[in-house]
Amino acid sequence: MAKAPRCGPYICGIDAALDVVSGKWKGLILWELDAHRVRRFAELRRGLPGVSEKMLTQHLREMEEDGLVHRDVYAEVPPRVEYSLTEHGRTLNQALGPLGAWGVARMRREGFEAVDLAGTSHGSVSRHQPRARAAAEDNAARPSS
Repeated sequence: MAKAPRCGPYICGIDAALDVVSGKWKGLILWELDAHRVRRFAELRRGLPGVSEKMLTQHLREMEEDGLVHRDVYAEVPPRVEYSLTEHGRTLNQALGPLGAWGVARMRREGFEAVDLAGTSHGSVSRHQPRARAAAEDNAARPSS
């Protein structure tokens, strides 16, 4: 079954933005690629505990179509495929920084626990907090135009 293309009409900018980041894993894929610059499929899958191969493939294809992710295929045996963020994907990840800061504050306020990723390359989910806090501080320090 083919999905309808995501091309509006939109009610507002938030509607257009959420259309691109809809899906449970897309925000985490953005973060993973931003944190590591280049990831192979298996590395992405290990960095996102709970994602199925099918869902990761689907989200990566959609993100490539939306111009957020670049896919490099190397003619090797076995074939090697690497994913990285495009400039468009990096700007979206930066735009999500304040949302991440809001989420960290909510987790604290409500007493929610973070997933422990100690066995992965990340350490813990609090990895979102320093980046979100730094982005919020950067935005607060900038003069408004």
